[in-house]
Amino acid sequence: MRILYIDTTSNYLYTGIVEEDNLVCEIKKKFDHDLSTMALSMIAEMFNKNDIKPIDINKIILVNGPGSFTGCRIGITIAKVYAWTLNIPISVISSLEAMATTNLEYGFYVPVIDARRDYVYAGIYDNEGNSIMKDQYMKKSVLEMAANGMTSDYTYITNDNLELDGEINSYNPDILKIVERYKDREDINPHLIDANYLKLTEAEENLNDRNC
Repeated sequence: MRILYIDTTSNYLYTGIVEEDNLVCEIKKKFDHDLSTMALSMIAEMFNKNDIKPIDINKIILVNGPGSFTGCRIGITIAKVYAWTLNIPISVISSLEAMATTNLEYGFYVPVIDARRDYVYAGIYDNEGNSIMKDQYMKKSVLEMAANGMTSDYTYITNDNLELDGEINSYNPDILKIVERYKDREDINPHLIDANYLKLTEAEENLNDRNC
């Protein structure tokens, strides 16, 4: 079974192909503003270099947010069209679930994404991937209070420039481990996939304010 993993929820492209518990290939590259123009071509190049055809993929695992609004849409568009066109099963995981899937040895993992203005997207997971605090949009100070209440050692995981009250480790995805952990997640209709923003977009918030 070949599984394609896609994550464009930040300014990085994280993608790879896992076959029968082996990581065949992967890309972990920062693109910043070029992600929208480079993501699809880089994935296609990864296929070509490894002599894999799109139809050879048996399942897609897509990270659908939270994160960059634009980044989320890039990966979702690629994965939805791919899955629908070739009738390939697809399932989604959150970026925070992916970030908490690590080989670091701690009792708890606190994946964090900067949401600006002292807010973050965050969750808390144990070392088996169980959610201890659900993914949410929250004040950074509230997250720090929750993390400090953990009964075992923990680490924040982030690639953002955040000051946090505790140990911080950078996010370097273990694509093989992520795929192995979530490969049996339920498949969904590609048309039903949407971005997991965890909050309204700024335009939606402004519209709500005008309607109040």
